[in-house]
Amino acid sequence: MLLQTILVIILLLNLRKETKGKNGLQQWDKLIITAICISAALFVLHNVFLPVGGLLIMLSYGVTAAVIYTVYTNTLFTSGRALLNAFWPLFVLNFIEDVITIIDKPFYKSWRNYIEGAELLALVWMIAMLIINNKQKKALEKERLINEEKEKEYRITEHLKAQLEIQVQERTTEITKQKEELQKTLHELESTQSQLIHAEKMASLGELTAGIAHEIQNPLNFVNNFSEINGELLEEMKVAIENQDYEEVKALISDITENEKKINLHGKRADSIVKGMLQHSRTSTGQKELTDINALCDECMRLSYHGLRAKDKTFNAGFETKFDEQLSKINVLPQEIGRVILNLCNNAFYATNAKKKTAGNDYKPTVTIKTAAADNGVEIRVHDNGSGIPQQIIDKIFQPFFTTKPTGQGTGLGLSMSYDIITKAHNGTLQVESQENIGTTFIINLPY
Repeated sequence: MLLQTILVIILLLNLRKETKGKNGLQQWDKLIITAICISAALFVLHNVFLPVGGLLIMLSYGVTAAVIYTVYTNTLFTSGRALLNAFWPLFVLNFIEDVITIIDKPFYKSWRNYIEGAELLALVWMIAMLIINNKQKKALEKERLINEEKEKEYRITEHLKAQLEIQVQERTTEITKQKEELQKTLHELESTQSQLIHAEKMASLGELTAGIAHEIQNPLNFVNNFSEINGELLEEMKVAIENQDYEEVKALISDITENEKKINLHGKRADSIVKGMLQHSRTSTGQKELTDINALCDECMRLSYHGLRAKDKTFNAGFETKFDEQLSKINVLPQEIGRVILNLCNNAFYATNAKKKTAGNDYKPTVTIKTAAADNGVEIRVHDNGSGIPQQIIDKIFQPFFTTKPTGQGTGLGLSMSYDIITKAHNGTLQVESQENIGTTFIINLPY
């Protein structure tokens, strides 16, 4: 009974260790303490009251059976089952020993050595199982701690994930808002760019109109003058007819006929200017036409010159044309190429006029336009002996909105639009060569 009671007390202490301090298990803790007290009391009573020892032994085994039943039927005491598996051989041998002692002591004495040997083996078994159980318990505890750490890391990860999702959502909202603002700004910029391009075209049209007005003025003056002269000659002819001076009448008729030819010649010249410039100024249809580049360059040069003269009465510059008379017609958009040439001529005259204000009296502002056949195409050169373009900005002149003119005198779109017309609409090239205080040359190459 001694060994069996000690084993029960050890088992109960282990069970109490499992339940102690856990919420909702205080009742089990009290029951285990009670069972420990009962087992200890039975042990003491057995040693004090030897005559009733058999009864106390049975009571002790009753407590043991109750403890074993509780351990195996309750899922709370999983570690207690491992201890019971280690204690079972000793429990059984101890029970057999106590029963034999009570029933037949002489038989027990004859078998005592065998029973004690079996108990020794059971003890070895118990120790081995306890060691194994302890190792397993430590391994389980280690695994539990690892799992707890993983669970902790998982909770931290989930928390960080939730925070990141909130941050991503906030950032996405912010980016979406910025995208909408950028799209709105882009739309406004595109609208502004369209307005500026329209303004540039209108400014070009204004210069074109001024050039037309100034260019057409000369033939109209001839028409008006010769018309007035013819009116005077007709009055004289009436007088000669009344005086029957037919020789004078014939001379007057001859003069009137000559004047009429001149009126017709200059009228056709004015009509040609108007038709050519209206064709130049109208909106492009997008259809390329066979165009006389020499004639187009000549018209644009004169229009540019007279347009600037109309705006600034003090403006004066020389211009030259050097055309390759053998040049073939080329398939282009005449309105668009005309805008390019007009813009380059305007810039050239502007550069010479700016230099004239600071240069000496020996300076003679001159703009030259030249055409020549090139490899599989036509080359147009617009040269001026103006102030030139500084090298630090020469790479920027074809950028939209870049201008060297004072505020209000340029939109910065003329060269940009010209570059797009030549390179994109005609697959050509537009290049610039310049030296400060010497001059600038713009070179257009248009493929056939």
